[in-house]
Amino acid sequence: MALRDVRALVFDVFGTVVDWRSSVIRELEAAGARYGVSADWGAFADAWRYEGYLGGIAKVNRGEWPFMTTDELHRRKLEELLPQYGLGGMPEAEREDLNRAWHRLDPWPDSVPGLWRLKQRYVISTLSNGNVALLVQMAKRAGLPWDCVLGADVLGAFKPKPEAYLAGARLLGFAPGQVMLVAAHKADLRAAQAAGLRAAFIPRPKEAGPNVQPDLEPDPSFDITARDFLELARLLEEQAA
Repeated sequence: MALRDVRALVFDVFGTVVDWRSSVIRELEAAGARYGVSADWGAFADAWRYEGYLGGIAKVNRGEWPFMTTDELHRRKLEELLPQYGLGGMPEAEREDLNRAWHRLDPWPDSVPGLWRLKQRYVISTLSNGNVALLVQMAKRAGLPWDCVLGADVLGAFKPKPEAYLAGARLLGFAPGQVMLVAAHKADLRAAQAAGLRAAFIPRPKEAGPNVQPDLEPDPSFDITARDFLELARLLEEQAA
């Protein structure tokens, strides 16, 4: 299928649409200030995501853990991290609210205007490992104008399992080749391509912070590489002309 046959754009969310790291660090700094604790909150955020969230998803996908939502994976790791960073005395209500920091992530500056522009031509939806409640609350706060919100709890699988990508296309009513995944992560895009979806790469150089060097080089195997969502909209409009 040609790019003009694409009918829906589905988006990775964490890192692609929203700046998870800066947003979570801000909330951890506020929690530390309330308790008079100074710590490396960037390291906390990194461990929370890479060990807790991504590590947990890998264990679920390998069958080592039962399926659980992203909120549950985050809470599981949070319980481990709080005492390590001097916040072991935090009461339950504050723990639960801090866990919802992942519902309050700020969008990248181009995300909202870019999504509105893309929405004029395409169905736009999340295709995220986040759970639906998290993604909906994030969208309400950030003003993300999704047509549909698809998370792992309705897809029935975590990415990069092919079932997740195929379920996204099926739930939207399109063939896989009519759906394009938009993501900042090459492994996600390659898994989507293996399932028959199209791929748009949006490098986000500031996503991972100073301790991780992301792969930002263009890959000719992807259908499109764009600086941001606004450029993606322009390039797709040119393809459709």
